[in-house]
Amino acid sequence: MRITVVGTGYVGLVSGVCFAEFGFEVVCVDNNAAKIDRLRRGHVPIYEPGLSKLLRKNATAGRLTFTTDARSVVIDADIVFIAVGTPSNPDGSVDLSYVYQSVEEIFPSVNKTAVLVIKSTVPVGTTAAVKGFLRSRGVEVDVAFNPEFLKEGAAIEDFMHPDRVILGVESPNAKKILSQVYRPLYVFNTPIIFTNLETAELSKYASNTFLAMKVTFINEIANLCEVCGADVNEVAIAMGLDRRIGDRFLQAGPGYGGSCFPKDTSALEDFSAKLGVDMPLARETIRSNNARRIRMVEKILRACDNEVNEKNIAVLGVTFKANTDDMRESPSIDIVGALTTRGAHLRIYDPSFSEQAKQIFQGIDFSDNAYDCCNEADAVIILTDWSEFRAINLRELNRRVRNPLLIDLRNIYTLSEVSAAGFNYCSVGRAFEKLKSAKEFVVE
Repeated sequence: MRITVVGTGYVGLVSGVCFAEFGFEVVCVDNNAAKIDRLRRGHVPIYEPGLSKLLRKNATAGRLTFTTDARSVVIDADIVFIAVGTPSNPDGSVDLSYVYQSVEEIFPSVNKTAVLVIKSTVPVGTTAAVKGFLRSRGVEVDVAFNPEFLKEGAAIEDFMHPDRVILGVESPNAKKILSQVYRPLYVFNTPIIFTNLETAELSKYASNTFLAMKVTFINEIANLCEVCGADVNEVAIAMGLDRRIGDRFLQAGPGYGGSCFPKDTSALEDFSAKLGVDMPLARETIRSNNARRIRMVEKILRACDNEVNEKNIAVLGVTFKANTDDMRESPSIDIVGALTTRGAHLRIYDPSFSEQAKQIFQGIDFSDNAYDCCNEADAVIILTDWSEFRAINLRELNRRVRNPLLIDLRNIYTLSEVSAAGFNYCSVGRAFEKLKSAKEFVVE
């Protein structure tokens, strides 16, 4: 089985490497020559645990290669995955230009017995439109849709041991070939679900929007907890023990970000409106998440006695989540920007050493470790829940700061451990509680 993957972004690169790990012959294609050169030398351009090791292993074994010449490697391919970006337009709709550019580039050379699979996240009807596009140019090939459900920071595990695989197909040939591609997962009894194209396309948007709603809901419950005396962490545990709900995506914080939730919720709301279907829950999820960032800025200001001008503030973690260097739609962008505008002097430490972050936060100092970042700080803010931060020696941190104020927007500590270290503590979704050596600040 020869597989070509067009696009070496997050989805394309992870998919290509994992298909090679399954034992298939894989060629990854990208029109960025510098990127392809780095990949050939074993340099992975994204931060994803385990990906570099797996890439080098399969490249050394000869199963994984990289090229800029798409047409030459689709001639003999049994299956071609399109995994290019589908960014949002300013109005929330999806920019499909990269998908169509890729299809237009390869169609003169594509193997007519191959299956062309769209793996990029696209609105309902796009895969059928691609098939029509090809047919209008005299190319009759099987077209399918295979959404990805990869979590950044756990993508390898998600690909190799997925909850399910969704395959939108229209022909017995496409079903047969895609069954062979995912045959290595049969040993794990992974559910392989075959649907029509439209169902497969919508399943991706429905899943991500539901998870975004779940994040937004627990953040709204956190707001309520702060004024009624409940603890959002304990509420989340109580909810999560109900098997109908589950405990995942019930961690209160500064709101969701990343490459999927913001883009997919906006896209679902946009294309459903174009079809005449109102999606008020999706629309409110977007509004509430945007408002969440403003509320977090207000929380920080209240904790700092409503004045951050000329204060030294240490920021621990700026990527949208832990175990990635991805800054797309990260809550930190708005929060850091608001504090900078109000005259705060910021220092940042992020364990990913994200180059994206350094480009976004130009003019802000970056530290090499958490302790140095917090030297002489008037406040320490935790924006991303990296495991490294859970192991910080809070007493040592207290010795380094100028003012013992810890603003934990991920709730990675308990009141008792922070109190024992002598910090004033501001967290999310916990009622006001005055302690012997610490107090918690909340937005009223």
